[in-house]
Amino acid sequence: MVLSLKSIITSYVNYKKNIPLQRLKNEIIMALEFTDNNFNEQVVKSDKPVLVDFWAAWCGPCRMVAPVVEELAKEYDGKALVGKVDVDNNQDVSVEYGIRNIPTILFFKGGQVVDKVVGVVPKEKLAEKIDALL
Repeated sequence: MVLSLKSIITSYVNYKKNIPLQRLKNEIIMALEFTDNNFNEQVVKSDKPVLVDFWAAWCGPCRMVAPVVEELAKEYDGKALVGKVDVDNNQDVSVEYGIRNIPTILFFKGGQVVDKVVGVVPKEKLAEKIDALL
């Protein structure tokens, strides 16, 4: 039996109709992607606290932090911004903020860096830092 793309999508949509909206929303919220082009607008000018994870695809510890950052993006949706900067593709912003080691996580409030974590840290520690900025 060969299924068409349309039938697969229709089945998926029908399946999702039975899921509460909040749960469905939580399934699709992801960390934002900050770049050299949007960093100033999305991070520096944000009226909410911002967690920025500086990472690279080849970095093993960065891959360990990635799921934690994604979870925080879901948990703090609407209260804080949570996003990532790929240092290989966004060297201007990485240099501007003196990123020498990755993963480095910067915390912004009012357009200023107010805290910093370098390396792999537990989710609870990152959550505490965000909570302190709310």
